[in-house]
Amino acid sequence: MLLSVFVGSGCQILLMIFTALFFACLGFLSPPNRGALMTSVVVFYVLLSFVSGFFSARLYKSLGGLHWKRLVLMAAFHVPGIIFVIFFLLNLILWAKGSSAAIPFGTLVALLALWFGISTPLTFVGAFLGFKRRAIEFPVRTNQIPREIPDQPFLNKALPCILLGGILPFGSIFIQLFFIFNSLWGHQTYYLFGFLFVAFLIFSITSAETAMLLTYFQLCGEDYNWWWRSFFSSGSSALYLFIYSVHYYFYRLELDNFASVILYYGYTLMFAFVLFILS
Repeated sequence: MLLSVFVGSGCQILLMIFTALFFACLGFLSPPNRGALMTSVVVFYVLLSFVSGFFSARLYKSLGGLHWKRLVLMAAFHVPGIIFVIFFLLNLILWAKGSSAAIPFGTLVALLALWFGISTPLTFVGAFLGFKRRAIEFPVRTNQIPREIPDQPFLNKALPCILLGGILPFGSIFIQLFFIFNSLWGHQTYYLFGFLFVAFLIFSITSAETAMLLTYFQLCGEDYNWWWRSFFSSGSSALYLFIYSVHYYFYRLELDNFASVILYYGYTLMFAFVLFILS
C-alpha cells in the first residue's frame, strides 16, 4: 500500500515539476520573483492531485490490494502531510526568531484550504477513476508457490544495489544543484531554467533506466522481491543529495546561529524527501 502511495505521489510531483519548468522556460515565470514561482508550484501540485490518486489506485489494484479506503486516505494525506509538518515546524522557528521570511498564519490557512478543499477531492476522483480501470496485466505468469531465493553475488544484494543505483541519477543533476543551492542560500537569482529543464529530463530518464536495469539483474538472480528495491535503487539519489548538502554547508556557507543551521538542514531534508519520492 505504501509503495502504491509513493508511486502515485511521485507521478504527481513529476508532472508538477515538468509543468512548472515548462512555463518557466517559456518566460511566464520571472526568475527574480520567487513568490510567483513558488505559488505556481503549489497551484500545479494541487491541481495535479488526481494523478496521485489515479496511479496509486491502479497500482494497488494490480498488486491485489483490498483495503482501498485506506489507500485513498493515505494517497490524500500521507506525502502532503509529511511535507506540511516539516514546513510548519520550520516556519515555527522563523516565527520565534521574528523573521520576515516567516509565512503568515493566513497563508498557512489558505494552504490548508487548498489541501482539504481542492487537493483531497481531486485525489478521491483520481482514485475512483483508477479503480475503475482494468488492472495492469503482467507479461509473464507467476508461480503461486514462492521458491527459495539462491545466494546472491555481493553486487546483486540489496544494499550495494541501492547505494550504486543512486549515483547516476544524482550525477545528472549534480551541476545544477550547485546553482540551485547558491540561489536558495547565497541570495543569487537563478536564470538557467532551460538547462534545469534538460537536466530534469535526463534525471527522470536515468532514474527509470537505472531502476529497470537493476530490477532485471535482480530477477535474473531469481530474487523475486523486486518492488521495494526497484523504488529504493533510484530513490537513493536523495541520500547523495543530503550528503552534498552537508559538503555545501561546511565549504560554502557561514551560518551564524543554531536556528539557521536547523532551517538549512530542515529544508534540505524536505527537498531530499521530495527527490526520493520523485525518483
